[in-house]
Amino acid sequence: MRILIAEDEEQLSRAVAAVLGHNGYEVDTAPNGEAAVMLASEHVYDCMVFDIMMPVMDGIEAMQKIREKGDVTPVILLTAKAEVEDRIQGLDAGADDYLTKPFAMGELSARIRSVIRRRGSFTPKLLRLGNLSLDTEQQELKAVNSIRLAKKESSLLEYFLLNSGKDLTSGEIFQRVWADEPDMDTDVVWVYVSYLKNKLMSVSANVIIEGEMTGPYRLSVRK
Repeated sequence: MRILIAEDEEQLSRAVAAVLGHNGYEVDTAPNGEAAVMLASEHVYDCMVFDIMMPVMDGIEAMQKIREKGDVTPVILLTAKAEVEDRIQGLDAGADDYLTKPFAMGELSARIRSVIRRRGSFTPKLLRLGNLSLDTEQQELKAVNSIRLAKKESSLLEYFLLNSGKDLTSGEIFQRVWADEPDMDTDVVWVYVSYLKNKLMSVSANVIIEGEMTGPYRLSVRK
């Protein structure tokens, strides 16, 4: 799993990254909110941890810009004890949890595990891109026409829609969509991508999946 840490205190950032790395996470760090927004637009994360007080762009503004793009990745805000109003503003703006400084590394790890477990509850039930919509509960795909998807097809398209415009490797997709079937071969990703390409054509969607058999893949609106 991949975590994004946005923290301008270099020593703290290194310490958090080291602990999370030791716990098995892949960790990217950003020194300010602007850099965090850029990284979030390029990569897929399971959780993001943002300090509120950062130069260039603060953590709340960075989170708002990320949310405006439809990214529902869980966000934990780091705040100073006196920043009560900031905590309220952050939660109202879309944060999923907050932690006050100074904090125990063990508690941060526990908070990350908690929001990742609850990740599904943050996902909208109706996802849209271009003229395409996906009802994740009914597994119904609509554009000019409509069609019902198989469970894995719906899960795969949901993952693409939540990360539209990003290059997704076969490994990333397999890890998240086929997490309950680790014995499957990663070649199954291409098989289901092919299914989805045909389904998108069948409903006359103006959305396409780019990429060949070996990946990476990208979901985007046809130009």
